[in-house]
Amino acid sequence: MQRRFLGAVLGGVLAAPAVAQEAWPARALRIVVPFAPGGSSDTLGRLIQPGLQAALGQPVIVENRAGAGSMLGAEFVARAAPDGYTVLLADLPFAIFPALQERLSFDPVADFAAISLIGVAPLMMFAAKDLPARNAAEFAALARAQPEVLNYGSGGVGASSHLSGELFQRATGTRLTHIPYRGGGPAMQDLAAGNVNSVFVTLASAFPQMQAGQVRAMGVMGSERLAVLPDVATMREQGIDLINEHWWGLLGPARMPPAAIARLAEALRGVMAAPEIMPRMDALAVLPRATGPAPLEALVRSDLARISELVRAQNIRAQ
Repeated sequence: MQRRFLGAVLGGVLAAPAVAQEAWPARALRIVVPFAPGGSSDTLGRLIQPGLQAALGQPVIVENRAGAGSMLGAEFVARAAPDGYTVLLADLPFAIFPALQERLSFDPVADFAAISLIGVAPLMMFAAKDLPARNAAEFAALARAQPEVLNYGSGGVGASSHLSGELFQRATGTRLTHIPYRGGGPAMQDLAAGNVNSVFVTLASAFPQMQAGQVRAMGVMGSERLAVLPDVATMREQGIDLINEHWWGLLGPARMPPAAIARLAEALRGVMAAPEIMPRMDALAVLPRATGPAPLEALVRSDLARISELVRAQNIRAQ
């Protein structure tokens, strides 16, 4: 009798973790956005929040923890309890800043568990409307004929708009002068005014100036044309071997329960497939990509390697 009782007790104790995992989620989920309210990451987080809340049957809270180029929010999630209730809405800078910093308080691969991509947006090249080049290929030909005469503006040293310009120069054999600004907004304003020749940003960042006819779309750094800009060719269609996309995805702390990862990825897949989501993603110029864990983990690893190599080769230093 005593042995049977002890066996039942021990069996219940050993089974407890499995029961706890099966019960996920039992309380609110927190999505940490490592930027201030109003940006693309914050907008996407608040876009998926209602659908995730409905799918999971628990409150979903979007929490902004801005600072250090998104690294403060990333560190917070890396140090959070790996119980599945705190996740990070990461994006391309998550793979950029580790390449620029000599010391980080976390490992961007070992300290995180991939959950799923949310979406991608190809970087694009935009040029001043009066420049005598109609597309990226013509711009490259013009730049090769005048090394270091043409320039490009960026949101700052190490920003995705800066690194995209470096990648464009590599792919085209050109030499452009880099003009860093304090943010992407001032760079776009100077492009619209004709004070710089080009800028490499997402469509959402340039849409107001493009719609006003102040800048020209020169090429898409994605694998396919954008449905909203069917006449703008990809870089590869123009003979330039270059793909560079901004991405957004969900990451949890390392050792997050696999059952929680699977459930959250499944819920996100359902949210992104909802018919009301697509028009709102189109408005953001973001392509839905609810992939599950493996593609996001592979993308983080490949971008970390690719960007680290570029930063070393070009001797780029954070400022």
